[in-house]
Amino acid sequence: MRIEDYALIGDMQSAALVGRDGSIDWLCLPRFDSPSCFASLLGTERNGHWWLGPTGRKPATRRQYRSDTLILESEWDTPTGTVRVIDFMPPRDRNPDVVRIVEGVSGSVEVSTQLRVRFDYGRIVPWVRRNNGHLQAIGGPDSVWLHSPVPLKGGDYAHRATFTVNEGDRLPFVFTWHPSHEEMPPQIDSEVQLRETEAMWAEWVARCTYDGPYREAVVRSLITLKGLTYAPTGGIVAAPTTSLPEDLGGVRNWDYRFCWLRDATMTLDALISSGYLDEAADWRAWLLRAIAGRPQDLQIMYGVRGERRLPELRLDWLDGYEDSRPVRIGNEAVKQLQLDVYGEVMNCLYVSRTRGLGPDDRAWAIQRQLLDYVAEHWDEPDEGLWEVRGPRRHFVHSKVMCWAALDRAVKYVEEFGRTGPVESWRRLRDTIHAEICDKGYDAERNTFTQSYGSSELDAALLVMPMVGFLPADDPRLVGTVSAIEKELMSDGFVLRYPLAADNDVDGLPGGEGAFLACSFWLVEVMAMQGRKQEAEDLFERLLTLRNDVGLLAEEYDPRYGRLVGNFPQAFSHVPLIHAARALS
Repeated sequence: MRIEDYALIGDMQSAALVGRDGSIDWLCLPRFDSPSCFASLLGTERNGHWWLGPTGRKPATRRQYRSDTLILESEWDTPTGTVRVIDFMPPRDRNPDVVRIVEGVSGSVEVSTQLRVRFDYGRIVPWVRRNNGHLQAIGGPDSVWLHSPVPLKGGDYAHRATFTVNEGDRLPFVFTWHPSHEEMPPQIDSEVQLRETEAMWAEWVARCTYDGPYREAVVRSLITLKGLTYAPTGGIVAAPTTSLPEDLGGVRNWDYRFCWLRDATMTLDALISSGYLDEAADWRAWLLRAIAGRPQDLQIMYGVRGERRLPELRLDWLDGYEDSRPVRIGNEAVKQLQLDVYGEVMNCLYVSRTRGLGPDDRAWAIQRQLLDYVAEHWDEPDEGLWEVRGPRRHFVHSKVMCWAALDRAVKYVEEFGRTGPVESWRRLRDTIHAEICDKGYDAERNTFTQSYGSSELDAALLVMPMVGFLPADDPRLVGTVSAIEKELMSDGFVLRYPLAADNDVDGLPGGEGAFLACSFWLVEVMAMQGRKQEAEDLFERLLTLRNDVGLLAEEYDPRYGRLVGNFPQAFSHVPLIHAARALS
């Protein structure tokens, strides 16, 4: 299936992708970054999946989330009747559960299911046994149970069942994970959990303060971001998947199941602006734990509990999504120097304070250490926002965010009475500003450039007016935006930077789609420049790229008319929220 044929369910600790045909093709337990038990998304059904739907396995006639929740409802109309499958993961008490309820809507429908559990990313075939009428699968440290009134029969290393569902029937299937050395966990009541899960989401969404013209899109994006939050620690993953390709059939396949400081700060900014201050407090606590230590040891990403080691490995037994290899777990970019992260962290903590988050002396002490590091290293080349695997450069966006880090430090002193070498921070802020305008600006073309001495453009330059580096109507920024529109747009959407044989900026072969965040940034900047109609037109086009349940991947590839990249992607839904607010 296409990437956009999937929907997300989750419990704020892990998540599953459910296909339009009723198959769960991706699920990692017990955490987002744990090895998967269903991995057919990146291989074949032999790597694990759980299909449930009318016999014949056709796409659902329609599907939707139940109101403002992560409860998915898929319906099939058949010649003999209509059946509905309700999929959700209840917020867990102890063990993670996936609940699937088959409901007869009308008539009588023959339904089938096939369960093929494969632990360790599709590699381990578990030992399966029956225990008091329930199925248990064990493989190494993992064990799962399937509880259902429908008996499944084994064969060919899978378990199957075919049964009839009449109008009014409700048949539950409950899939529960636990460590294999522990006893069977208590069985949950699927109907009770359904009611409680719906009530939880209703209460959470009721706190949303956004009331503009794009409320449906904003609320769905907020729910998606909440679904990517790791509740025990407050960490936020960039996406629940790994190795969904940026270039179909290519090598641009990365693991996004970790907490990027940049992505998390932008996510928190969106949540805070929509009334969710508790999440900001939780994330600040996670941040302080994760980065505790020397500022020079700051990483651009961490595990969901703050883990620092995220070694990158290749899973050669998986064929990859549409033959996009290699399949990777872990992320080598964890070792990169990305100076913009310091500005993102400082800006997020500053915005949190302006929105009402209370002061924290420990947080300010750590921020001062981060500022000392910025003062010593801002003039070094780095890998930049896009995590290029080519040579380090003096990326203009990185320098702008170093400026932003110092600017927010000055504002902390001026607005919140914090102490620090504010005059030194002001001087350095002004020095960085002047250097960017000198070395990062091409006066002949009237545009800022990707890096010092480069003639290339970069969509990250659109962030400059958003962080207050220059007013949006400054002639230099007007020229930059105009150049980006002329040179970095494909089918009306914004590419990150030029990809050509003579441009080795990212050190990788192949192309990629239009990075959706960049197009949303353009919407916001257009709105800031007073080009409201153009901004609204582009925003409406971007909304049409969402799938039928409102989700976005990392990129849209105009060559194929498809979503590409990891899915759903926080870095796409966050700027959607900001763009909607700018238009409102």
